[in-house]
Amino acid sequence: MDESVQVECRNVWKVFGADPAGFMKRHTGSPTDEAFEAEGYIGAVRDVSFDVHQGEILIIMGLSGSGKSTIIRCITRLNDPTAGTIEFEGENLLAATDAELIEIRRHKMGMVFQNFGLLPHRDVLSNVAFPLEVQGIERGARERRALEMIELVGLGGRENYFPRELSGGQQQRVGIARSLAVEPDVWFLDEPFSALDPLIRAEMQDEFIRLQKLLKKTIVFITHDFEEATKLADRIGIMKGGKLVQISTPEEMVLNPADDYVAEFARNAPQDRIVSVGAIMAKKNARVKTASLRVPMSAKIGEVAERVLNSDLPVNVVDNDDAIVGVITREQISKALFRRGSL
Repeated sequence: MDESVQVECRNVWKVFGADPAGFMKRHTGSPTDEAFEAEGYIGAVRDVSFDVHQGEILIIMGLSGSGKSTIIRCITRLNDPTAGTIEFEGENLLAATDAELIEIRRHKMGMVFQNFGLLPHRDVLSNVAFPLEVQGIERGARERRALEMIELVGLGGRENYFPRELSGGQQQRVGIARSLAVEPDVWFLDEPFSALDPLIRAEMQDEFIRLQKLLKKTIVFITHDFEEATKLADRIGIMKGGKLVQISTPEEMVLNPADDYVAEFARNAPQDRIVSVGAIMAKKNARVKTASLRVPMSAKIGEVAERVLNSDLPVNVVDNDDAIVGVITREQISKALFRRGSL
C-alpha cells in the first residue's frame, strides 16, 4: 500500500434489504440493476473504489440518494459494508473489534455532521472538551486543549456561552472545534455547511480553507453543491445511484466530464476560478509574434483574463522556472469564460 494513502476503499457495496449477504451471493457479488429492482433490494453503494491521500481534501458529492453519505458511514463503520474492503492507515478496518473501533474513532477520526450535534446543557468549552472527557483526559488538560481549538476557530471569549446563545455559523464552529480536539488523523465532514444561510456558508468555507492551510488534515467531505466542492477540493468524486461515476481534480472534471450527469454538475461551475492557464494554452509557434507580457501556467484564467483580453497579441505562458511553455490568446480566454460546457 502507498504510504501516502490513509484510507483505501476497494469494491465496497452497501445493500439494504432482508438478506443482503444472501442477495450478493446469489448474484456472484455483482448484482445488476434489474436484480435490485426484481428482488426489492436497495444498492446504496455499488462497487465503489477510491483512495484518500494524506493531506488532501477529497469531496464526494451527488444528488440526494446517490450514496455519498452512505459511503462515508461505511468508511467510519457507522454502517458496515455488505462487501468489499476498507483499510485505514494500512489496517483492515473491517476486522477491527468493537473495542478497537471505539479507540480508532476516539483518537484517529474526527466527524462533523450537518446538524451540529451539540449538547444543549453544556457550554462551548464543555462541548469542545467532551470527546477528551470520554477519552479520560483530566479536566485541566482537556480544557486547555479545548480553549486552543475554540481560539483556532475564532470563538475566543465565547467559551462560556451555551449553544442557544450562538448563531448557526458559531454553532458549526463549535462542532468543528470539538472534532479537532482529538487531533484526528482523518477528518470526516457530512454536509457540514448545508443548513447555513448563504452568507454564513461562504464565511464557513473560507474558515475551512484557513484551517486546512494551518492543519493540513486528511479530509473526506460530503456535499451536494458543486461550487462548494470546486472551492474546497483537491479531488472530487461524483456518485449516482450508488456508483462512483468520476473522481478527478475539479479542473479535469470541468474540462473532461465522464458523462452527461457529471457535465450537468459542471455546466455552471465558476470556470474562471477552476481552469488553469496551462490547461487551455496552445503551443508556441516561433513564427507568431507575441506580446512581451508573461503569465504563469499555474494561474487560474480569471486571474489573467483582463491582461490577456486587453492584449492584441498572444501572451506568453511560463512555468515555475520562467521558461516559456506556450501562449494564450484572447479567443481562448473568451471561449473558456463565456462558452461554458464547450471547452
